[in-house]
Amino acid sequence: MRVLLVEDDDEFADALSTALRRHGHAVLRTDCGADALSAPLVDLVLLDLGLPDLDGIEVLRRLRQRSRVGVIAVTARGEERHRVLGLRNGADDYLVKPFGMAELAARMDAVLRRAGPAIPPPGHRVRLGAVEIDLAQRAVYRDAAPVALTRKEFDLLAALVRAEGAVLSRERILAEVWQTTWSGVARSLEVHVANLRGKLGEPGLIRTVHGVGYRLSARPDRSGD
Repeated sequence: MRVLLVEDDDEFADALSTALRRHGHAVLRTDCGADALSAPLVDLVLLDLGLPDLDGIEVLRRLRQRSRVGVIAVTARGEERHRVLGLRNGADDYLVKPFGMAELAARMDAVLRRAGPAIPPPGHRVRLGAVEIDLAQRAVYRDAAPVALTRKEFDLLAALVRAEGAVLSRERILAEVWQTTWSGVARSLEVHVANLRGKLGEPGLIRTVHGVGYRLSARPDRSGD
């Protein structure tokens, strides 16, 4: 499961991210509401309500206006009025800190069962010119012929596809694909982009936005089998 953790407490976020990854989840973390609203598509959002830029309730409202993604409010606001406010404004569940990982995992599973997956289901393919990407099956084709990608190459391509043509900063790509913010990995990112361009046979498909990051040159066409 792909999880977006929106939490401005670094110590808590680091501990929770580690626990989630141990349970097999891919974690994308941000510490503010604005970045949460522009984040790539995920299966589930864990949202702290006490954020430095936007109130968590406002983030909830905006998320719910544009997506059916499952959202669990994970917060220190434990009063009944806060729980009611969160649930009425779009939270699928409400969990008060501190809590155990077993309880969180059970609630995540329950929310995902109710909401369904936000990421395209099996058989759903994305077309970029002559290139087709099956996000669920982790398969890529060019002119119907399979293209062999490494795990990181596919994860990078999938991140760009989910951005729908928007620019992804190098920092966001490193956090999502490499699970790090260490700038020393930036060279590896450049190599992976070059490899992708070569393997896909369309060098102009992935555009460099100098000083920022990368984006696809066209918005993906989505279709089902």
